[in-house]
Amino acid sequence: MDYVWCILAALWAGVGTGLAGLSAATVMVPILMVLCPAFSGENGVYQATAIALASDIFGSAVTAFTYARHGNMDLKRGRVMMVCVLLMCTVGSYAAYIAGNVVLGNFSLFLTLCIGIRFLVKPDTGSRRPSVRGARLDGKAVAWSLFFGLTVGFGTGFVGTGGGMIMLIVFTVFLGMDQRTAVGTSTFIMTFTALIAAVSHILIHPAIVLEKWDMLLLCMTVATSASLLSARFANRMKNRTVGLATGGVLTVLGASMLLLYYRDVLASWTLLPQILRCFGMLLMFIIPALMVLVPIRFLTRVPSYVFRKLLHMMAFSFSMLVILRAESWQAAALTALVSAAVIYPILCLCENRAWYGKLMVQKSPGEVKRSMLMIFSVIAAVVGLAWGVGKQQHLAAAAIMMWGCGDAAAALVGIPWGRHKVHSRWTDGKKSWEGTLAMAAVSFLSGISVLLWQHTPVPQALYMAGLGAVLGSATELFSHSEYDTVTVPLVIVLVLLACTAL
Repeated sequence: MDYVWCILAALWAGVGTGLAGLSAATVMVPILMVLCPAFSGENGVYQATAIALASDIFGSAVTAFTYARHGNMDLKRGRVMMVCVLLMCTVGSYAAYIAGNVVLGNFSLFLTLCIGIRFLVKPDTGSRRPSVRGARLDGKAVAWSLFFGLTVGFGTGFVGTGGGMIMLIVFTVFLGMDQRTAVGTSTFIMTFTALIAAVSHILIHPAIVLEKWDMLLLCMTVATSASLLSARFANRMKNRTVGLATGGVLTVLGASMLLLYYRDVLASWTLLPQILRCFGMLLMFIIPALMVLVPIRFLTRVPSYVFRKLLHMMAFSFSMLVILRAESWQAAALTALVSAAVIYPILCLCENRAWYGKLMVQKSPGEVKRSMLMIFSVIAAVVGLAWGVGKQQHLAAAAIMMWGCGDAAAALVGIPWGRHKVHSRWTDGKKSWEGTLAMAAVSFLSGISVLLWQHTPVPQALYMAGLGAVLGSATELFSHSEYDTVTVPLVIVLVLLACTAL
């Protein structure tokens, strides 16, 4: 079975190297460390890193050769960084041997997940000021090359991973290369860094060759073959497609390996079942609602702003129900953050599809995903403030409903019927009295409904909901549209907490 895990690890490593210039250890080390029993000993992670580095030698070489054949390499702009990286590899290898399994293993696992998420969020890596191939480096570019070259070199020797990813970012964002040229240049450098780091690892710990020579040869062969095939394929694909594919694979891999590696710790963590229960409840609400709302959007002429506000009200209403059923404020808040972490990459994957533009008309590129990310993050903050600090679970639910339903009412009334704009030095002139009054009324009704449902005395519910609705609507009126997502719920929850204290 050890050979099977070695083949799978090397295969995925080669694909990552050929597609995006990733270091082989980014994929290989987590798989071998968590799933392969042969690398569970005292120096298992160190040996896995050495094998990954050795596999990276030929994998990076064939990748660089393939990209160079297509004219995608610029060594003149990458030479400073190359020298720095090569100088620091040996130092990093020795530091890795001293650090041991715990530091090395944890770093590799978390870095895999972070790199995957980064590719999903921004699959296209590029610079706003592209450079001419072979142009001389200016002072700023030299400084960036020195800084990242030294750190990448040490990091490559230390964990054997991350170097290709960081070089890709430096070459594109800071040195102005296009993505294909950056991959070709970084893999050329990685060929030599992997050679130096692998030799350093083997000299420091010769048992790698003596005990696991068969796995070493197997991984090198599979990784090299996969790198060659995927590099040829990548030179015929769009950069965004390559980035999304790489991000999806690494995110799933990193998350899976982390869950397996920390399974004993997670099993003893009582909060995890609570979060999973809340998240499952949220999905149970959202999926049927989407099955109704999406056909309505495509089969009817409902305006785009109405559909968006229906989605917002759905998110707020279901979040309120989850909060009232949650066992702790930590579980409720973390469920909101988990929802944001799940929804954001899904929207990133879908936003360039033709049907996405018809489903959700955006005010600006990426506006919908940023809005959903902000909403769930603020919901988590409201839960922490009202329930975590104020010890009032029902106030968190009430504040979210007053904010969400009131904001939806302001748009649903203000956009079609808002004839009387509010002109003042403290407003932006886009909001109307009709929308503001609608927000106050709906916010009041939403708040009093939740408060009475949670057995709040009628007089107290009336003045709490009334004061919160008035001040929340006033805050929305005088807040810039970019900030009211934060200011309105903050004011409402503070008003409710203050009323309860008084």
